[in-house]
Amino acid sequence: MEDLFGQYARQQAGARGARQAPRRGSDLKGETQVSFRDAVLGGKTEIHVRQPDGATKTISATIPAGIEDGKSIRVRGQGHPSPNGGEPGDLLITVHIDSHPCFQRKGKNLEVTVPVTVAEAALGATVEVPTPKGTVSLPIPPATSSGKRLRLKGMGVQPGKGDAGDLFAVVQIVLPAQLDDEAKQLLESFAQKQTDDPRTGLQW
Repeated sequence: MEDLFGQYARQQAGARGARQAPRRGSDLKGETQVSFRDAVLGGKTEIHVRQPDGATKTISATIPAGIEDGKSIRVRGQGHPSPNGGEPGDLLITVHIDSHPCFQRKGKNLEVTVPVTVAEAALGATVEVPTPKGTVSLPIPPATSSGKRLRLKGMGVQPGKGDAGDLFAVVQIVLPAQLDDEAKQLLESFAQKQTDDPRTGLQW
C-alpha cells in the first residue's frame, strides 16, 4: 500500500513539474514587399508588428541575396512572448518581390531584352549591358536576328550558397523611327541584293 501511495505522489509531483516547465512562445507571421534589386543583391527591410499590449514595434530584418518570391526569412526571438518565462517565438516574414521594368528572373538566371540597331545586328557590334555585378560589354555577332539569346555566364543571381546563375541577353532589333532619303536609297539597294527568303519553310 505504501508503494502505491509513493508512486501516486511521484506521479503528481511529475505532473506539477511538467506544468511548470517553461514553454516557448508561438511564432509570429508577417509579410514584406522588397525591390527586385534587394531580392537579387540582398538588403534590409522593416516590418511593423503589433504587440500583445496593442503597441506597434518596428523590426528590421536582413534580406538574403538571391531570395525567391514567397520564401520566408526568420528573425529569432521576435515572436510572441512565452506565457510562463520561456523563450519567445520567432518572427517569420514572407517576402514578396516587385517586378523589374527590364529584367526577369527564372531561378538563379536573369533575362534582359537588349535593343540594337539594324546596323549593329547586321554588321556586329559591342554593346554595354547592365548586370547585378556592374556594366559589361556584350559582343553582338554579325547577322544576329531578333530573339537571339546571348549568354553572360555567372552574371545572374548570386545566392548566399552555391554558384551564380547566368544572364541571358535577348536581342531586339529596333528600326529607326524615321528614314531620310539617303537611308531609304541604301535600304532599297540592299533589298535588291538580298537573295535569302526569310519565310522559307513557313507553311500551315
